[in-house]
Amino acid sequence: MSDVTNDSAKIVGQGIDRADGRLKVCGAAKYSAEWSLPRMAYGLMVLSSIPSGRIARIDTQAAERTAGVIGVLSHLNAPKLPKIPPQGRVLSLLQDDQVHYNQQPIAVVIADTLEHARDGVRALQIEYAKSVAQLDFAAASKIAYSPGKIQGNDADSSRGDVAAGMRNAVYRVSQSYSTPFEHHNPMEPHATVAVWEGDTLTIYDSTQYISGVKNTVARTLGVAPEKVRAVCLYVGGGFGGKGSSWSHVVLTAMAARHVGRPVKLVLDRPQMFGPVGGRPNTEQKIQLGTTRDGRLTAMTHDTTSYTSQIEDWPDSSAMVTRMLYACDNQTTSHRMTKLHLGTPTFQRAPGESTGSYALESAMDEMAYAVGIDPIEFRLRNYAEQDQERKLPFSSKSLRECYRAGAERFGWARRNPQPGSMRNGHWQVGLGMAGATYPTRRSAAKAKVRLMPDGTAIAQSGSQELGTGTYTVMAQVAADALGYPVSKVRFELGDTLLPEAPNSGGSQTVASVSPAVRAAALAARGKLIALALQGPDTLWRGTDANDLDIVDGWLRSRSDQTRREPVAAVLARHGSVPIEADGDARPGDERQQYSMHSFGAVFAEVNVDRDLGIVRVQRVVGAYGVGNLLNAKTGRSQLMGGIVWGIGMALLEESLLDKRYGRIVNNNLAEYHVPANADVHDIDIIVVPEDDRIINPLGAKGIGEIGITGVAGAIANAVYHATGKRVRDLPITLDKLI
Repeated sequence: MSDVTNDSAKIVGQGIDRADGRLKVCGAAKYSAEWSLPRMAYGLMVLSSIPSGRIARIDTQAAERTAGVIGVLSHLNAPKLPKIPPQGRVLSLLQDDQVHYNQQPIAVVIADTLEHARDGVRALQIEYAKSVAQLDFAAASKIAYSPGKIQGNDADSSRGDVAAGMRNAVYRVSQSYSTPFEHHNPMEPHATVAVWEGDTLTIYDSTQYISGVKNTVARTLGVAPEKVRAVCLYVGGGFGGKGSSWSHVVLTAMAARHVGRPVKLVLDRPQMFGPVGGRPNTEQKIQLGTTRDGRLTAMTHDTTSYTSQIEDWPDSSAMVTRMLYACDNQTTSHRMTKLHLGTPTFQRAPGESTGSYALESAMDEMAYAVGIDPIEFRLRNYAEQDQERKLPFSSKSLRECYRAGAERFGWARRNPQPGSMRNGHWQVGLGMAGATYPTRRSAAKAKVRLMPDGTAIAQSGSQELGTGTYTVMAQVAADALGYPVSKVRFELGDTLLPEAPNSGGSQTVASVSPAVRAAALAARGKLIALALQGPDTLWRGTDANDLDIVDGWLRSRSDQTRREPVAAVLARHGSVPIEADGDARPGDERQQYSMHSFGAVFAEVNVDRDLGIVRVQRVVGAYGVGNLLNAKTGRSQLMGGIVWGIGMALLEESLLDKRYGRIVNNNLAEYHVPANADVHDIDIIVVPEDDRIINPLGAKGIGEIGITGVAGAIANAVYHATGKRVRDLPITLDKLI
């Protein structure tokens, strides 16, 4: 039988409602903190209040005498863990008295209620021996160093002769751009429940990677991986911050073992600013040189970011510059400097969001210098191939994104003169920027089970971040099987299921959907083969290639009056479910092609000419992202990315007290994110693109490209409105007055 789905496959791509929507609206979707187990105890992390030094004294006696407290873990009594090289993050697990950053975990108080745990924390007596802390990014940057590699790529790159390219340039732009320290702030804070049954551990954790939790906890505690199970059915926002297993996950398991009871540990909102990462601040220096008609002759992009004292985590902001525009002479570099802060981490489009802001701002500045339209400037420097890797793109619809976005936005009405467009006391600005994000794919496995009642269950150990994984994977399985999507249930979020990769790097759909499809096709083949067996079958003598499954009915392609429900086939053979496994993994296509999503973002802003207040009136985003497997959830993800971009451009900044190393706006009242009043019209265009090099469904990841380019487009629109170029995010009114 050929590897095809049914003749009328129409489910994939439809904007059907979320399978889990009703559960979420009705409060029936169980998030990690909502697991309730018999004899549950409650843990609270105690975090350091100094940025550098050691714990001189920690007196737990008063805390241990507090009503309801059943245990206190600190470096004085924590079990010594195996000394093994860390895989992933370097964790703070109470193994010594050293303090490397403010908000470092230094103890866990466990009690019978959350209120009693808080009382216990207040009763702890802690004294420190402080040492000098480095908290000044500018000063520390003077001794910045190269990380060597960033996500498998060289930290620095060079092609051509930049010095000659700059000498030959008629126009030159040389500027610095900065982005601030930011934090993820999902609605659901990090939460973990741990329960031991003998030597077997179950972890209920809010995570983007259940298999990563299982493997990290097992390795760190010295437990066999098969003795650890991780469960996460829903995530209330992750954005990269829940892609790693942080200290609190292992500490919860240690606490549960210490008191011999299940333990629940949920981070308070202020604890989300320190021990679970954030987006590092960056200082980016860009130089561009062009010919008289706007052809790039040279580019440089040098970026510096911070990392912690305990771990190197390099930012990748200059990576985007290596491939987005055509330029024969180019260098990029990445440098890090150590501060006494918690280790930074992935945050929605890490590197690409910050790097595209700087690059697209510089491109806009050069377009003004040359005196040509910003879209035309980008088209004159359109990259037909990835010059850095010397590879063709698997697909690239960026030209169509420019065209479709500009037409929908009404770019032609833009007066190019900065400060020339007004609406009463508001200055009006129109800006645009390019967008891109790598297309990634990892190995994944899946299982499909055809049930005797005519339903099907598809399974994979993936995660649901709120992006629609339950729904999209059910659509993929339904199409491959020939079942109505209402008859297919997708299960995820448990390491007992077939293994799937991290839901980060915009790779879940690209990785898991081919595995689900493969398992469903295998199950479909088994069903058809079963239908042909037996003397009393309706299909005696029929060729397997003549059989199709449509809407849960087995039918003849040549005579569509011959058909029967799939449930009847299974009933005829003892009502035994049919099971099939599927796996999918990337081949060598990454060595043959450069694989990216692309887009163009257009923003209209109003700026109060007296007060400097900025309002984003509308955003149009046009994207080439392969096939959307669900038009509704896909567009929602792209819109969500744009909202994040608005926050990045105008609002978000974690403010560091350089005396103590603590974030002073560590709450949602003072760490500003876009609210409904900040978000006006968002218009999404998805240009047709079918890239089967990426995977059999032609689907690219869309979780992160939506934020890339948005901050640049808004910054460029603000310049067009006011004639003032703000190069340091966020763009606040004090920078415009």
